[in-house]
Amino acid sequence: MPLTETSPHAPPADRRARAARPATRRLVHKRAIDVQIYARDDGLWDIEAELVDTKARDFELATGLRRAGEPIHHMHLRLTIDTTFHVVDAEAKTHASPYPGYCEDYGAAYRALIGMNLLRGFSHAVKQCLHGVLGCTHITELTRVLPTAAIQAFAGEVVRPEAGDSRQPFQLDRCHALRLDGPAVLRYYPRWSKPPVAGAAAVEANPQISPPSTT
Repeated sequence: MPLTETSPHAPPADRRARAARPATRRLVHKRAIDVQIYARDDGLWDIEAELVDTKARDFELATGLRRAGEPIHHMHLRLTIDTTFHVVDAEAKTHASPYPGYCEDYGAAYRALIGMNLLRGFSHAVKQCLHGVLGCTHITELTRVLPTAAIQAFAGEVVRPEAGDSRQPFQLDRCHALRLDGPAVLRYYPRWSKPPVAGAAAVEANPQISPPSTT
């Protein structure tokens, strides 16, 4: 049987071509994640993170009807950290949920975040303490965005690079754009630039070329 445009077995190139075509669409679901970070007068920092899920139409839950735009989930997580990214306090609240009276019954589970460091094994530690039935899926999901948000907040406030600083700038080699052998570091941070690994330039110019195997 020949492949058609509607076949689920169409080659990847055909599926990508269909996805790229303009199409009529309608909003079904919206998830908003908001993170705000505050410098406190006592030298600590508060990270306030919220997750809100809403539907574009009235939505029937087992516990009753939620009107369009009324939150299905509304969760809040506050972490207090010091300037070394250590968590010194934590609090979680659920303002809206599919199962009121049950979803928020996680007690003081998120106090387990106290003592963790956002930049040292944080994701693994969170998974160990709060995975599955040990916590709220959506509050735990919020923890994933906190390390990079804290880094952004500290930039220019806690971390102030100096022209004569002998230490490598914190942000280098932590993403594709700021890899030490890349053109951005060569242009803006030449002191820390490294020559590209043999074959890397060719692979970047032509992604279809695979780098030589090291095995």
